[in-house]
Amino acid sequence: MRDFLIALDRNANKSLQAQLREVLVSAILAGHLRPGDKLPSTRHLSQQLGISRNTSVLVYQGLTDDGYLRTSERSGYFVNETVLEMGMYNSSQPIAAVIEPESSNPVSWDGKILKKPAEQRNIQKPRDWLSLPFPFIYGQPDPTLFPITDWRDCVYKAMGKKWLDEWSQDILDNDDPMLVDQIRTRILPRRGILVGEDQILVTLGAQQALYTLASLLVGPQTRIVMEDPGYPDARNIFALRTDKIIPVRVDRQGLPVDERLDDADIVYTTPSHQLPTTVTMTDARRRALLEKASENDLIILEDDYELESNYVGKPLPALKSLDQEGRVIYMGSFSKTLFPGLRLGFVVASKELIEEMRALRRLMVRHPPTNNQRSTAFFLSLGYYDVFVRRLHRVYRERWNAMGAALTEHFSEAELVQGMGGSSYWVQLPDESRIDTTALAKVALDNGILIEPGSVYFKEGNNRKCFRLGFSSIDHAKIEPGIEKLAALARKRGG
Repeated sequence: MRDFLIALDRNANKSLQAQLREVLVSAILAGHLRPGDKLPSTRHLSQQLGISRNTSVLVYQGLTDDGYLRTSERSGYFVNETVLEMGMYNSSQPIAAVIEPESSNPVSWDGKILKKPAEQRNIQKPRDWLSLPFPFIYGQPDPTLFPITDWRDCVYKAMGKKWLDEWSQDILDNDDPMLVDQIRTRILPRRGILVGEDQILVTLGAQQALYTLASLLVGPQTRIVMEDPGYPDARNIFALRTDKIIPVRVDRQGLPVDERLDDADIVYTTPSHQLPTTVTMTDARRRALLEKASENDLIILEDDYELESNYVGKPLPALKSLDQEGRVIYMGSFSKTLFPGLRLGFVVASKELIEEMRALRRLMVRHPPTNNQRSTAFFLSLGYYDVFVRRLHRVYRERWNAMGAALTEHFSEAELVQGMGGSSYWVQLPDESRIDTTALAKVALDNGILIEPGSVYFKEGNNRKCFRLGFSSIDHAKIEPGIEKLAALARKRGG
């Protein structure tokens, strides 16, 4: 029998027999007790619950009569397999037996929950996107491209007895030194960043980096400049701590540097490939931003979420590489390059800030899983990462070109914001267009096409003329047919 705790209330209005039956029925219907599972004997159950054996016998007999249980001679009671046929059991439900207590004074959470992140606007992605014919989803991998054999080799190496002590212990607030060294010597120099080990912190993706930084640097009076449109998760993280978020509309050169930054404390930016438009901040803008930061004592959060995807010319060095005063906090992630489920990223900042982030991370999760850190370190050190990145670069460039050509042909009236790389396109429909991209996304999904409506990326959420198309997980041959079909649906809606 699957283990679960049965609690009976002797002061309740219901009899112990009724309570026990309710618990068992709920456990069966919720999937905690599955067809074929054996139940404890009536003697054992009675002893466990401190009730008479007669109570247990009556409950078991009643559930048998009703088809929930079956008996087997000298073997005991089992959950009846015919529960499936009776339509009472839903195998898709989570394994949980949830019994809501009956009370005349249930807890009220109004006023007790101080923050309500569930009410924030977030990017929505269907879980079954892999089954769609045209998944123009952003940020998800193409499983056919991932070098599973190479990754398995690294996992096996990490699991070897030689390295057992390296990853199986609780390392408190430390990181895998091998991974830190690989980030410091292999990843960061490509972005023009040269730092010491004490300026690097491994995180559970860029998301944890943002949340940790917000916890340390953002208070109710902190003023934060954000790109608009911009990353919704960053905006939501900041919004939990301050309402002083200043949206600045990006242009073809990235984040404008003007008087709107004068009263800010923090600037959050994605200069390499602006999220979501993909434009690359020009060198002149970068230097102007650093100068403005120096003049006004600003802190800059640089999110380099797609650090390995440039298709036009040489990539500009990271903003951090130009920083002479330690004002830029650099965030990188392996999620977009390797796979999102890995949940590994890193932060580069001054030693003093890294120390505080490390201490706070210890209170949250201590450290990212060390087996994943060591496997990733091997993947980098053995050269698998470089080979994989080159392959991704080649395939993504082909898809990038194919999507650009298809959008030019089938959405000729739209404005395409085409940066120097990335793994998506940002499409801006004309102001006079009657198409609501939020409604278009719903219709498209009904027809097997997944796109991201753009309104969630704007602070005010009222722009319904933009949408985002990702190409990291869709086959090259499906890009043009999918966009052609999408354009046909758009025309039907008045475009």
